[in-house]
Amino acid sequence: MSQPWNQATGAQVRAACRSGEWDRPTHGMADGYVQANLVMLPAAAAEDFQAFCEANPIPCPLLERTEPGDFEPTQFAPGADLRTDAPRYRVYREGVQDPGEPTDVLQQVRDDMVGFLLGCSFTFEGAMARAGFELRHQTQDVNVPMYRTTLACRPAGDFAGPMVVSMRPVQADRVPEVCEITARFPSVHGAPVHAGDPVTIGIRDINRPDWGEPVDIRPGEVPVFWGCGVTPQAVAQSSRPALMITHAPGHMFVTDRLDSELEQAPAAAH
Repeated sequence: MSQPWNQATGAQVRAACRSGEWDRPTHGMADGYVQANLVMLPAAAAEDFQAFCEANPIPCPLLERTEPGDFEPTQFAPGADLRTDAPRYRVYREGVQDPGEPTDVLQQVRDDMVGFLLGCSFTFEGAMARAGFELRHQTQDVNVPMYRTTLACRPAGDFAGPMVVSMRPVQADRVPEVCEITARFPSVHGAPVHAGDPVTIGIRDINRPDWGEPVDIRPGEVPVFWGCGVTPQAVAQSSRPALMITHAPGHMFVTDRLDSELEQAPAAAH
C-alpha cells in the first residue's frame, strides 16, 4: 500500500488481511477506525455467550452479532468476511488451541456458526495519542502486553473464567486524565480496571505477559490495566466449549465505523 498504514481505511486493512499482505498485529493501523475482537461459536452456544458478554461489558463489550452461517458484520463492516479479514486467528476445541495461527479459517468454520464483534482498546488509542500519551507498545513496535488476572468474570450459561487485561504505562500524575479519556469509550472497554501494583489483580510478573510482549515501564510511570477482549479465549480454556474461533491476540478485525461514533461526551463535573 502506498500510504502509511495509520492512514489506511478499515476496508484497506481488511483487504490486506484477506490477500495475505498483512498478518501482523494491528495497533496503530487505520487511525480513527474502530477495531474489534472476534469470536465465532456454534449457534447452540451463542445465547449463552451473548449472555456472558452482557454480564461482563467491561472485558466483553458486544458491538455486533451475526446470524448463524452469516459471516458478514453488516453494521460495522458491510461486505467483510469474518473468516478471512483478520490478520490471524486461533481455533479452540474443548478449550485446547489448535497448533498455529491461520490467516483464514475457511476450513475450520461450521455452517451454523455465529460471529461476535467485541470492542477493542486499540480504538481509544487514537484519543490517547492526541492527548499526548505515548503508547509504549507502538513505539517499541511490539504487541500490547496482556495478562490473565484473578478478577473473575460473572458466569453465564456454560461460560465462566478470568478477566484478561491489557496494559499501558502512564505517568503517575496523568492517570486521572487517561481514565477520563478512555471512560468516554465504554463500548471498547472504557476506563481502566486497575492502576498500580499488578500483584493486586493476580499478575505476578509484569515482564511476563500471558499474551503479547513486555514493554518498558520507566521511572515515574505506573502500569494501567484495561479490560481486554482476549478474555473469551481465557474463558474458552476454562469452560472448554466444543469449538471457539477467535482472532489471534492483537490481530484485530478493523471495521468501517469511526471511533468518534462510539465516543461519549465527558461526564459533567459536580
